[in-house]
Amino acid sequence: MRKILYGGDYNPEQWPREVWDEDDAAFDLASIDTVTLNVFSWATLQPGEDTYDFTLLDAVVARAVAAGRDIVLATSTGALPPWLAHQHPQVERTDFQGRRHVYGQRHNACPSSPVYRRLSAELAGRLAERYAGTPGLVAWHVGNEYGGFDGGCWCDLCAAGFRDWLRQRYGSLERLNDAWNATFWSHTFSDWEQVVPPNMLSEHWRGPDHTAFQGITLDYRRFMSDAMLANFRDEKARIRAHDATTPVTTNFMGMFRPIDYHRWAADLDLASWDNYPPGPREHTRMALAHDLMRGLKDGAPFWVMEQTPTITASRDVNPVKRPGVLRLWSWQAVAHGADAVLYFQLRQSRGACEKYHGAVLDHAGRTDTRAFREVAALGAELESLGDAVLGARTPARVALLFDWDSWWAAEMTDGFNRHARYVDTVLAYYRALWQAGAQVDVVPVTADLSRYDVVLAPMLHVLKGDVGQRLEGVAARGGSVLASFWAGRADEDANAHLMDAPGPLGPLFGVRVEETDSAVPGVANPVTLADPDDAGSPGGPAEVRSDATLVMELLVPEGAEAVGTYGAEFYAGTPAVTRHRTGAGADGRPGEAWYVGTALDDAGVTWVVRRLLDRHGLVGPYADADDVELAVRTGDDGARMAFVLNHAAVAVDVVAHAAGTDLLTGRRVEQGETLHLEPTDVVVLRES
Repeated sequence: MRKILYGGDYNPEQWPREVWDEDDAAFDLASIDTVTLNVFSWATLQPGEDTYDFTLLDAVVARAVAAGRDIVLATSTGALPPWLAHQHPQVERTDFQGRRHVYGQRHNACPSSPVYRRLSAELAGRLAERYAGTPGLVAWHVGNEYGGFDGGCWCDLCAAGFRDWLRQRYGSLERLNDAWNATFWSHTFSDWEQVVPPNMLSEHWRGPDHTAFQGITLDYRRFMSDAMLANFRDEKARIRAHDATTPVTTNFMGMFRPIDYHRWAADLDLASWDNYPPGPREHTRMALAHDLMRGLKDGAPFWVMEQTPTITASRDVNPVKRPGVLRLWSWQAVAHGADAVLYFQLRQSRGACEKYHGAVLDHAGRTDTRAFREVAALGAELESLGDAVLGARTPARVALLFDWDSWWAAEMTDGFNRHARYVDTVLAYYRALWQAGAQVDVVPVTADLSRYDVVLAPMLHVLKGDVGQRLEGVAARGGSVLASFWAGRADEDANAHLMDAPGPLGPLFGVRVEETDSAVPGVANPVTLADPDDAGSPGGPAEVRSDATLVMELLVPEGAEAVGTYGAEFYAGTPAVTRHRTGAGADGRPGEAWYVGTALDDAGVTWVVRRLLDRHGLVGPYADADDVELAVRTGDDGARMAFVLNHAAVAVDVVAHAAGTDLLTGRRVEQGETLHLEPTDVVVLRES
């Protein structure tokens, strides 16, 4: 039966074979239909450079086939076998401080090593040659969590690779020196061999992060992202030599700073990611990450390749998931476009760093635990749902731009406020969209914006390509756009635009930034937000007071009107938030370009975002119910499935926005009736 895939990472090579029968019986009890195999088995598959042994994997695959389970087959190249690192030390990665790593970890391979690239691709090819066409093979899983730990390698091989990458990007040293503003501090390069990986810390920065030349570090991050992508491409090419159709993917990590996932998107047949939120109240962060993953493939469904049934093992504090949370978070993933919900892991490891990481089956293999009962109940629900939402997409009219270059460049830019964080800023605006019930696509700055009525670009620090013109196009046809502080400051080389901030975005937003003030954490400047054109409903009150923190840009309107003013400091009474009316839509109304020159608190961000949404009729029906989420997926046949999820710690009553059938209970719901939602409750409403 076609359905949401359900299962996870299974490593039977770690346990005696007599355990395997117990596992299969337990998987059947939990409606687990999918196993991810062979993620870390390189040393077993290839005990020596010229020796391969597939005996154990043959047995594991055969059991999965006999049980009728779908198979995600990994290439095992996410960690080096000791023999490889011992015989070829150059395959080991070198960290930012110049230390060569040895055994005892994963993510320990140099992506520029010819030996690693040759042997990893060879293993992937042999696996594909042997297992292509296996019944139930639904995907190839290359590598594992690329870029883990500090996100790269700084060895001599990578130095040579970096120079080759730079030659292709810039063509000449003259262009390179210009891009890096190398006349600063006497850093002009006169020979390509003088270029080395940037691992000299900025003199004012604590920790391994970046040099004083943002352009050098920015390019090295781009290079390292591309170097790891080359590893993925090596393996995918060898798989494709034997299997032309089975999708090939790798497991991303959501908002993961070291790797620019947009640079990888075209090479993935489907996007997948590992969902390990940093805390127990992270539902908006998870929603943002889900939407970011869905946006990698232009709205196509993605997979959750890993999540834990109970606890992680990688944090300082590892709290257990409370009753009902596993189900709630899993349904949230499906609501945002997941067509697979998989776990790490199906049975706990007996040793090493993840021996206490949560699993479907604990060390005793019990099926009478709370965790197993919740896993089994969710499996039964997914089985009963069948293919009702499979392949369905999100009908979004709101876009939020997410840009790794802006993330990297903004957070290594000196002179403003190092406490301002890119993801925190993006998440603040996403949280307001989420609570308002807007359906959102999180997309790269290269995305087609013509299908969106509202486009938000928080902290779009690096302005590259024609994104400025496409934002203008949204406003010109009557849409609404928003940018926040530090927008448009730098070009793609991280050099400042030689013009007033926000650089080329100035005419669109009708404003210029005269000065940029900063404050230490905990110090706030009150901002009064008031819109004389708004009566206050449903966008919220006509006036609100918000605490502005960290960054306060002093704005000079040049066509825009002030809708928010500072209340303190020498610039009290001057604009903090502006709105510029420009263009015209089909109904004759002008477009709007909002500029937020400070870090508003949640109340302030909500006030601004609700106004953008309200003018396009995009405020959802549950916007005023705190922590009640509405997410929609639409099938090819036009059927709308509305997911209503209660993330609040208390029961909530809401008025049903539409009539339909709850696919989880079979209950008929009438429009306007009261929906009573206990904490962690989920309704999947197929709208009439």
